[in-house]
Amino acid sequence: MKILLLGKNGQVGWELQRSLAPLGEVIALDRHSTDFCGDLSNLPGLAATVQELRPDVIVNAAAHTAVDKAESESELARTINALALGVLAQEAQKLGAWLVHYSTDYVFDGSGTQPWLETDAPAPLNVYGQTKLEGEQLMAEHCQRHLIFRTSWVYAARGGNFARTMLRLAAERERLTVIDDQWGAPTSAELIADITAHAVRQVLGQPQHAGTYHLTATGETNWHAYAQFVLQTAQAIRPELQFKVREVAAVPSTAFPTAAKRPHNSRLATGLLQSRFGLHLPHWQQGVHRLLAEVL
Repeated sequence: MKILLLGKNGQVGWELQRSLAPLGEVIALDRHSTDFCGDLSNLPGLAATVQELRPDVIVNAAAHTAVDKAESESELARTINALALGVLAQEAQKLGAWLVHYSTDYVFDGSGTQPWLETDAPAPLNVYGQTKLEGEQLMAEHCQRHLIFRTSWVYAARGGNFARTMLRLAAERERLTVIDDQWGAPTSAELIADITAHAVRQVLGQPQHAGTYHLTATGETNWHAYAQFVLQTAQAIRPELQFKVREVAAVPSTAFPTAAKRPHNSRLATGLLQSRFGLHLPHWQQGVHRLLAEVL
């Protein structure tokens, strides 16, 4: 089996190189690749790459993820997050290939307190969410064999993440202010990649399981409680750590104005994914504890 992976150096893409390797030959590209085009803003180049490589599975882990920047560069965000998915979907359909893609809780408006179901009506609040939703729609329209995983609050040991930022700030400042009115589940790139490999293996023999699924760790928290967990866990793992911070204050989202409006409720219901693929998703605290044990 031949797998084309796009976005190889992102948080999820990096882990996918590992998780997909046992399934077949993985050709991993990013936007700087020279042998083939992995740049989602180059639509003709993207189509030519798929036509030449003729993969059995395309996994797209690339995206325009700068949420605030997307407000001022909406055309670029739409090309990468939506139009490129239309191209990949059409080319995958011609080959009879599977197309796997990652979407976001930002397709919802963040109202209420209940976890969002796959069947709930999308209503994105910002350009990023709008373009990601359009990408989903183009995939579903043009490619029968597709898997869309909506996820949220993604982190990885590689690169920057919320936990690392909190550790750094706690060492520098006596008082931190963290938002407490946005709720979700921190989800590791490693978990997303492993679930992807499991699902791809399964749908190859059960194409009726194509569709959209919510994929996050279980449980819920807000950014303030997340920060407190990070600092308390870090202190437990490394008692010798000297933090300067004396107070972690909870503040509303309005304390940090941003160009793009964020959803308050990013909870995603994962029951469909777990039942259909025979999975048990771990609690978010388990993954964050593992991350801290690795980076400290």
